[in-house]
Amino acid sequence: MSNNTLRHDWIKLCSRNRDGSHATQAARRAVLKQAANQLQRELGFRNLRANSIAQRHIAALVRHWQTEQLTAGTIKNRVAHLRWAAEKVAKFGVAGITNEQLGIEKRRYAAKESKAISLSKAQMDKITDPHIQLSLRLQEQFGLRREESLKLIVNQAWQGDRLILQASWTKGGRPRELEVRMPEQRELLNQVRALTGKGSLIPAQRSYIQHLKIYERQLSTARISRAHGLRHAYAQARYQELTGRPAPVLLRMQLNDANINCKTVMNGKLSDADARQLISRELGHERVQITTIYLGR
Repeated sequence: MSNNTLRHDWIKLCSRNRDGSHATQAARRAVLKQAANQLQRELGFRNLRANSIAQRHIAALVRHWQTEQLTAGTIKNRVAHLRWAAEKVAKFGVAGITNEQLGIEKRRYAAKESKAISLSKAQMDKITDPHIQLSLRLQEQFGLRREESLKLIVNQAWQGDRLILQASWTKGGRPRELEVRMPEQRELLNQVRALTGKGSLIPAQRSYIQHLKIYERQLSTARISRAHGLRHAYAQARYQELTGRPAPVLLRMQLNDANINCKTVMNGKLSDADARQLISRELGHERVQITTIYLGR
C-alpha cells in the first residue's frame, strides 16, 4: 500500500463531493491533504484509509496542531473538514466527536483592535484589471466576500432598492438580500453592469480559478494583503449608521471602556443588539456572535 493512500482516498472524496463554494472546496482539499501527510509522516500512523480513521487519529492531529501553536479557530476549521470526510464514508462516530472532547478551547470572537482597511488611490491605480477593481469596490460598498463579489451578476441581482444574492454565489449556499441605500452604491452597480452586461465580474474567457489567480497576483502587486478588511470596514460603518455611534472596537481604541455603554439607544437609532442582528444578516452569517469579530463588544 502506498504511503499516500489516505491522501488519495480523501482527494477522491473531494472530487466526488463538491459541497460548498469553490473556496470551501479548495480549503477542504488542502486541509485533508496536509492532515494525511502529517498522520503518516509526522505522527507515525501507517496504512490508513478514509474508512479506517478513528477518533484517536483526529485527537492526535489536534494535539499536534496545538503544539504548533495554531489558534483555536484554525484548529476548529480543520477539524470541521475532517468531520466532513468522516461523514462521507459513514464514520458517524468520528464525525460526531466534539471540540470539547478534543480539548479545543472556545474560540475568542471579540476583536481587540480594528481590522478594517481602506484602499488608497495609489493601491487602486496598481489594479489594472477593471473587473478586479470593481470587485474590490463591491466588497467595500456592500460588505461582500471575495467570491461573492466575483460571481455577482448585477443584471440579475439588482432589483431597485435591493441587491438579491443567489445561493450559488454565496458561502454555504445561503441567499440573502442587501439594501441599496446610497447614491454611490447605485453608481457602482451601474458601472459593474456597464462592464459586465449579463455576466459576472469573471471574464467570459476565464474560469473562476483562473480569474482568482489573477486577482491574487494583482492584489499582491498593489500590496493589499487582507482585502477581507473591507468587510470589517463595511460592518463598522454600518454600525455607525444604524446606532449613531462608532463600533465598540473603535471606541476601545479611543476611550476608557468604563465610560462606554454600548447597549444604550441613542438619538432614536437602533440598539446595539438590533444593529448586530441586521449586520450579521447583511454579512451572510448565521450567528450574531460573529459580529464581535468585526465590531468588538
